[in-house]
Amino acid sequence: MDLSLSDGQVRFRDSIREFLKEALPDDIKKAMRAGGHLTAEQYRRWHGILAQKGWSTPLWPKDFGGTGWNPVEYAIFDEECYAAGAPRVLPFGVSMLAPVIINFGNDEQKKRFLPGIQSGEVWWAQGFSEPGAGSDLASLKTTAIKDGDHYIINGQKTWTTLGHFGDWIFCLVRTDTKAEKKQTGISFIVVDMKSPGVEVRPIITLDGSHEVNEVWFTDVKVPVENLIGEENKGWTYAKFLLQHERIGIAGIGISKDQLVQLKRLASAEKKNGKPLIEDTAFKHKIAELEIELRALDITNKRMLVAASQGTDPGPVSSMLKIRGSEIAQRIYELKMEASGLYAIPSQPEAHDIGWNGEIMGSLDNAISAPAYLNTRKISIFGGSNEIQRGIISKMVLGF
Repeated sequence: MDLSLSDGQVRFRDSIREFLKEALPDDIKKAMRAGGHLTAEQYRRWHGILAQKGWSTPLWPKDFGGTGWNPVEYAIFDEECYAAGAPRVLPFGVSMLAPVIINFGNDEQKKRFLPGIQSGEVWWAQGFSEPGAGSDLASLKTTAIKDGDHYIINGQKTWTTLGHFGDWIFCLVRTDTKAEKKQTGISFIVVDMKSPGVEVRPIITLDGSHEVNEVWFTDVKVPVENLIGEENKGWTYAKFLLQHERIGIAGIGISKDQLVQLKRLASAEKKNGKPLIEDTAFKHKIAELEIELRALDITNKRMLVAASQGTDPGPVSSMLKIRGSEIAQRIYELKMEASGLYAIPSQPEAHDIGWNGEIMGSLDNAISAPAYLNTRKISIFGGSNEIQRGIISKMVLGF
């Protein structure tokens, strides 16, 4: 595959850069460079800016408001956003729920939900994982019992990313408690998080941040028209959704940006009086990582081309998820190694943005420890890497 850009693609890339230079607010760029902990208002504002440009839903079909970009153009956009310090559009509504509604929802649901997702006016959360039902998602126990023209939902969801900002949540629920096979009897339903009986409780993660939550449902009444697709067919829709989620988890753009930051950090740090980037062993680690990232990038572009032609990504999405998460974690491991004592996570001050920066004059140092700790999760969510290897074994090798 020829990865060099054509003249038209270069012009397209330059137009993206110019837009980002003019439209990306300084406060959002600064927050991204300081670890990416944006406020809800900042997320909404950036989504709105992209929506006004028509770029908030680039991979949607054009008939539903997509850009019509080809896979290479989307990859260029993604990489340029990270390089400029722009946040990624949150995937829960745009990249996860919307494809399910577009492919399996009815016309009324498309009219009702897609505009708010595209504009960013409605914040969506994902309600899949439960205690005891994470990688083994089919073991979920949250129930939705039909009562006239409503479902009554009871149960608990966990690891709900940014759920404390959510307006709505899409959930997998068990609508048939007597189904013989655990993958059957599951339905896909959307819930207004302002409904009585919905409670969001924070989970503070190892890096000291409040990013994830648990969501409790106690006798929550949900209209039957909030059911997406057919009752008891939710497992089919969930598998469809997770393929989209795992593609995003590959994180090519952010890994490329973090690799640039790693090189900058290694150029600033000293070992035996010389920049760490000149140390043969460390230089080889970076080179090996860059080769692996380049190979992942090529695989991702091949998958995007196939997907644009209507080909199911199948096991490739699992491959991208595994390698993408491993490479991202390795980058942060090397950033920790480069930061040395200035990234000791056992010191509480190391979690404060700017602490190491004030000492070393390096923002990359300042966020090494919390970023490293936060990145440990990516080999687990979206289906753990162990589960993904099982999927690949079954789909490719037949066992």
